[in-house]
Amino acid sequence: MSDLFASRTVPEPSALTGFAGNRLVRLSEKRSETSVPDALADPRARLLLLGEGRALLRPNGETADPWFTIDQATGLGAQGSDSVLLGYQADGTPILAAPVSVDADDAPDGLKAIDYRSIYVQGLFDEPTLGALAQAAALIAWHRTHRFCSRCGAPSKMADGGYKRVCGACGAQHFPRTDPVVIMLAVSGDNERCLLGRSPHFPPSMYSCLAGFVEPGETLENAVRRETEEEAGIPIGRVAYHASQPWPFPHTLMIGCYAEALSEVIAIDDELEDARWFTRAEVRSVLNGDEAGFRMPPRGAIASLLVRDWARSD
Repeated sequence: MSDLFASRTVPEPSALTGFAGNRLVRLSEKRSETSVPDALADPRARLLLLGEGRALLRPNGETADPWFTIDQATGLGAQGSDSVLLGYQADGTPILAAPVSVDADDAPDGLKAIDYRSIYVQGLFDEPTLGALAQAAALIAWHRTHRFCSRCGAPSKMADGGYKRVCGACGAQHFPRTDPVVIMLAVSGDNERCLLGRSPHFPPSMYSCLAGFVEPGETLENAVRRETEEEAGIPIGRVAYHASQPWPFPHTLMIGCYAEALSEVIAIDDELEDARWFTRAEVRSVLNGDEAGFRMPPRGAIASLLVRDWARSD
């Protein structure tokens, strides 16, 4: 029997993306109605404080400290009843997150309110903390937008440590959502060129992989084919999975794939400003610091990983 895992590497590609370094022990099968109160009763507990796409933190040179004790969090307006349990550190320390009112221009003395993308791009958190932030951001955003039952419209309440909401009127149960998005690097038939596009909101000269949401009843492979043809007019044959990345904007799972282009004739739609084929030599030149070429997405982005891994393969 062939080895199903012979082609897999250690660390796996997904581990090299931003927001993927979460090391918390989740103990998901042990969550209960007392999970949050029990965690808050532990004096070692630490909380992330989030609001409106930002985290409260203490600047510390080139990095930042986002962790608060229970008393500190309470003093900043956090409510225990709104807290979600993220998990536990290796020594058993409970790690939670709570929503607070965050004003970027009026943060408490000694604190700053920084948006998640800037935290990631500026490297303010280490990888485990960045991973915990992705988990926390997704849960806090979901609770903020799902306060009412989608079945009957009555208010719902948090349950199971923040991983469920229950309607007090009809009893319906609701669970956190993760939106799957395919992000793909289409490559030419001879594997010497890759397709990259520009959205109107990109920084000048930046090109990246194409991407789009997976629709109901659609396989990942067919989502890759549909999105690539819709956005760039390129029909796709074979599709190969490469890596995934939690992306807390607000609760997305990016699923990175390589796609075999059956044509190189580009016809962009109105979602893209431009799309081009780049040779392996052009991409390698940019990776080696050629500032005259195009710009790549930030290194921790899965788009960057897809391009880098392709460029360095033969």
